[in-house]
Amino acid sequence: MQQFFASCAMGLEQLIDEELQQLDAQTIKMGVGGLRFEGSLETAYQMCLWSRYSSRVLMTLADTRFDSSDSLYAVANDIVWEDYFEINQTFAVYCSGTNRIINNSQFAALRVKDAIVDRFARLQGDRPSVSKESPDVRIMVHISREKVMISLDLCGEVLSKRGYRTEQGDAPLKENLAAALVKRANWTEKRLVDPMCGSGTILIEAAMMAADIAPGLNRYFHLEALGNFDADIWRTVQEQALERREKGLESCDRQLIGYDIDRRMITIANANIERAGLSKLISVHRQDAVLIDNAPKEKGLIISNPPYGERLGEVTSLIGLFLGLGAVIKNHFSGWRVALLSSTPELFDYLRMRSHKQYKFMNGPLDCVFKLYEVGEQETVHQHQYAEDFVNRLRKNKKRLAKWLKREEITCYRLYDADLPEYNVAVDIYDDYMVVQEYRAPAIIDPNKARRRLMDLLTGLIQSEFVDSDKLIFKQRSQQKGKDQYQRKSENEERMVVSEFGAKFYIDLVSYLDTGLFLDHRNMRHYLQQNSKDKRVLNLFAYTGAASVHAAIGGASQVTTIDMSNTYLDWAKDNFRLNDLNISKHAFMRADCLQWLSQPVSQQYDLIFLDPPTFSNSKKMSQVFDVQNDHVDLIRKSVARLRPGGLLIFSNNKRQFKMDTDGLAELSLSIENVSSKSLSPDFERKQNIHNCWFIRKS
Repeated sequence: MQQFFASCAMGLEQLIDEELQQLDAQTIKMGVGGLRFEGSLETAYQMCLWSRYSSRVLMTLADTRFDSSDSLYAVANDIVWEDYFEINQTFAVYCSGTNRIINNSQFAALRVKDAIVDRFARLQGDRPSVSKESPDVRIMVHISREKVMISLDLCGEVLSKRGYRTEQGDAPLKENLAAALVKRANWTEKRLVDPMCGSGTILIEAAMMAADIAPGLNRYFHLEALGNFDADIWRTVQEQALERREKGLESCDRQLIGYDIDRRMITIANANIERAGLSKLISVHRQDAVLIDNAPKEKGLIISNPPYGERLGEVTSLIGLFLGLGAVIKNHFSGWRVALLSSTPELFDYLRMRSHKQYKFMNGPLDCVFKLYEVGEQETVHQHQYAEDFVNRLRKNKKRLAKWLKREEITCYRLYDADLPEYNVAVDIYDDYMVVQEYRAPAIIDPNKARRRLMDLLTGLIQSEFVDSDKLIFKQRSQQKGKDQYQRKSENEERMVVSEFGAKFYIDLVSYLDTGLFLDHRNMRHYLQQNSKDKRVLNLFAYTGAASVHAAIGGASQVTTIDMSNTYLDWAKDNFRLNDLNISKHAFMRADCLQWLSQPVSQQYDLIFLDPPTFSNSKKMSQVFDVQNDHVDLIRKSVARLRPGGLLIFSNNKRQFKMDTDGLAELSLSIENVSSKSLSPDFERKQNIHNCWFIRKS
């Protein structure tokens, strides 16, 4: 009897043990991620062809202790490699694991490779070549504690690659995991529905199981290239599998139906189903999962792998999906069973169904939960309303602001800012989009409780139809330092146009934490528009140049916009063009404002808008900046660039900021705190959102 090892994803070990029992193989040891077993060569061939859950089947050549790299070399050199492949064949060595002796898996693979080629050179005077890309023979080395296991891979490509799926979606489910889901769901009914079928993997795996089709029938195995390959046994195993396939397809009376909202995925699924030879059993249709209303009369199983949403910002778009899916299941699939997989288990709560069983699986790097449900025969939807008090406060605030928004032609504004202590978020409106920003909860708050409340809040927004789920955007706001302040958060740039006081701006709701427009400075921007006629205006730390646009619209003779980011300067120029402003008339400078202010004064301005960050240690800046510690020097250098009678508007967002009037006394300045006047109606409830001063030379 030969020893073998069947590797797998965590959570599939028990299913593989059941497969081995059906083949009369003897499991030696079940571990995390695989099983050791004993059997004949025919048993190994059967496992390669028939295992629905394994990743690889390995034939063990050595399993022993070693105490040095030299003893590892000796173990590998003693294996009779010439019995398994020839000099004209290529090979590759793959190693996993380390220990106190070998702390680098690549080094271990190199030592085993050297032992193999040295043996061939000693015995045959030549050596086989190594090919990492497509070797004829794959040699697997695994190190654990003081032991090493050296094996031959009988499969080549992982067993999850059945050969039918040449195209797939963006987040495909591996075939062996799909088969495991069907097995754990214990599908015995004649009907199966996947309402979000994607490329059809679950449907195909279920149909192959129902029709007794070996998953490995349509692929090549590396075992055929090995020196110990027994063609007669392999032919017999394949012929038996072909015969079972033919009988299974003829007798199978199951009906499998798939739906997907994406037309492209339906095309891919149909192609995969045809390649698998299962078109008679499976049909797929383009349909939104939450609109399915034509359930088969005969009861069956709903099984699916819905989108996960690895980040909470993505989860928001899925709440509506799960709410709708739960309603569809209860309204149209009474008496059915349901089985769903997700890495975001709290989404299951929005089905409003009670699970009677669950399993844990790994889908790639993601920990997932697979939940099973039974739908009662007379079960109806009782719509639970989430976060009603929060939604009611939003409606109240919107009504209060309505006249002001219409009068001032404002399409972007703050609707809510932690008005209710249990809902610690800010809500901003940008046309018909809503951005919800969560303030980081104090350390004493249970993070699970905070997340649960946040999920309920988002659900309440979707339920109330306050915003469409695809236009609800979530962000988490915490203290940002250095490069994180303006770092890109997403690679998907999605610009839209909003307006205030007759000015238009490009904003981006997804790419960065901030959108490109600081809403709380709206009044100061309006002041600039009203007071810039024929003046030279300087905008420092300009960001996307919104203040500059208002000054230019207000008739400034020239506006100088300074920021150290080329991205934001280009954005500022785009904002100028959007408002039909001639950018050649104005100046845009990429510079560290602190360094620029330290240079000799060559030009003075009538109006300066100074809105520095609270703190910055960006590598682009010459020094660390803290607005509390450094504002006196910053104001002194800025005032030096003011013309007589000019105005410096100084603003910052540090909540506990204190103006150092003593430090500024020697400059003989007139300083007026206009913080409360600078707030528009949507920020009146947050008097400490920012600080603002008018500073003039006395």
